[in-house]
Amino acid sequence: MQYKATTVDGYLAELPPERQAALGRLRAEITKNLPPGFVEQMQWGMVGYVVPHSLYPAGYHTDRAQPLPFLALASQKAHIAVYHMGIYADPKLLAWFRSEHAKASPRKLDMGKSCIRYRKPEDIPFDLIGRLAGKVTPNQWIEGYERSLGGRTA
Repeated sequence: MQYKATTVDGYLAELPPERQAALGRLRAEITKNLPPGFVEQMQWGMVGYVVPHSLYPAGYHTDRAQPLPFLALASQKAHIAVYHMGIYADPKLLAWFRSEHAKASPRKLDMGKSCIRYRKPEDIPFDLIGRLAGKVTPNQWIEGYERSLGGRTA
């Protein structure tokens, strides 16, 4: 779904009440656990956690005006999405997450490359998402991101 908000608080205010509560709780877990250096902002119509230009001046390789994305939250039509670029880039982190998710949630993991989908707010393992957010520092993310580019710059 597309929301017109330009701030995180504005985005959350536009959501239906059950989505407000779930995304608010996800936001709290993420900000509690996220290593210093990441910045919360709206990015591409979602709540984003990014490496700011002050830490990584090159920005995102497909749009240098954008800071380097790392994690995002979105209320989609049929689900709540958590986008975590680190699990896409790091097979060990993905294996850890899959294993921990099986322990933390009664539901089968519904996931794409970096998108974790939850159809019902009560299925979200909030603590696990918080722990996942704390697994990668901005410098680790920059190093992994640059490795994934393989010398490409655009």
